[in-house]
Amino acid sequence: MAKLPVAPVARILKEAGAERVSEKAAKALVEALEEIAMEIAKGAVELAKHANRKTVKEEDVRMALKMIVNKGE
Repeated sequence: MAKLPVAPVARILKEAGAERVSEKAAKALVEALEEIAMEIAKGAVELAKHANRKTVKEEDVRMALKMIVNKGE
């Protein structure tokens, strides 16, 4: 079951310029966002552990995102 609500994701698609958004399209984006979010979260947790912290900080999340973006280049 999806953790992110579909309606706000559909609004994001509309803000990106879509005139209409199908339920399936919004659900597909929800799935993609959740996969990406999980990858970022796992990376952030690993960075916090590497720094001998139990708390994940903003900097961990931002660094994990950068690592994922750079991996794709």
